[in-house]
Amino acid sequence: MNVCVAGAAGAFGIKHLDALQCIEGVVVTSIVGSSIESIQSLAKQRGIEHFTTDLAESLARDDVDAIILATPTQIHAAQAIQCLEAGKHVMVEIPMADNIEDAKRLVEVQKRTGLVAMAGHTRRFNPSHQWIKNKVTAGELTVQQMDVQTYFFRRTNTNAKGETRSWTDHLLWHHACHTVDLFQYQTGETVNKVQAMQGPIHPDLGIAMDMSIGLKVVSGALCTLSLSFNNNGPFGTFFRYICDNGTYLARYDDLYDGNENKIDLSQIAVSNNGIELQDREFIDAITQGREPNSSVAQCLSAMSTLDKIEQCLD
Repeated sequence: MNVCVAGAAGAFGIKHLDALQCIEGVVVTSIVGSSIESIQSLAKQRGIEHFTTDLAESLARDDVDAIILATPTQIHAAQAIQCLEAGKHVMVEIPMADNIEDAKRLVEVQKRTGLVAMAGHTRRFNPSHQWIKNKVTAGELTVQQMDVQTYFFRRTNTNAKGETRSWTDHLLWHHACHTVDLFQYQTGETVNKVQAMQGPIHPDLGIAMDMSIGLKVVSGALCTLSLSFNNNGPFGTFFRYICDNGTYLARYDDLYDGNENKIDLSQIAVSNNGIELQDREFIDAITQGREPNSSVAQCLSAMSTLDKIEQCLD
């Protein structure tokens, strides 16, 4: 399987390059970046033959079967559609779009082309969340509430590596998207009630820096989500699952019970790296000719919920 990574020099582009190295039979044959100097340097460092600043150039190559898009949020949908229309399978990092109309359009193109199109909802693949999902599926746990905190200190346009980025991130359409999808995935239900508030709009970035979201599904399970770009402290997303049979704390690929006892996740999957497991699912779905977990069609309901939340904010 020959793969191209677009946005390869960014924080998540590097994570995907590292993950793909762990998957047998996968070769990164092309990388795309916004700066010719940085992408050329990365290609030399990684031993990748082709590099470019033009995605269309990579899409035209016969030695590219699939694309991973780790590019700015605002162009995710357009680039994913571009990949599908060029006959390439695509995985687009979260979110697959920053509005409901583009999300629906992407799903329509995927259905028309029949190619694999997957959204990068990594939380579905983190072993910590997989452990919870397995227990729910087996009837051993019922989620009663998810209490989630997504915190960063990001008052300028910088990425996870602290580097300047050319685009502005968004608490709702990017960071809340992770939790909205995960809540619906873990409960197996679609949100039917939402409430949301946001803090003041940043004068330069033009976005709200703080947000509070409440969600409810038909069974009565709740999700309380707090998000901030103003948090001067440890950053990341921290999940508390309050269940009928225990409380669990998920931090990326680690899981603890309510008393901070670490849970062994070594038998959950072939890796403890959620990004690698996500990429493995993408490659396996292509080779097996099936719909992947976290396909754009599956994730459309999360985008619809985000649209409802945005209407509350408006």
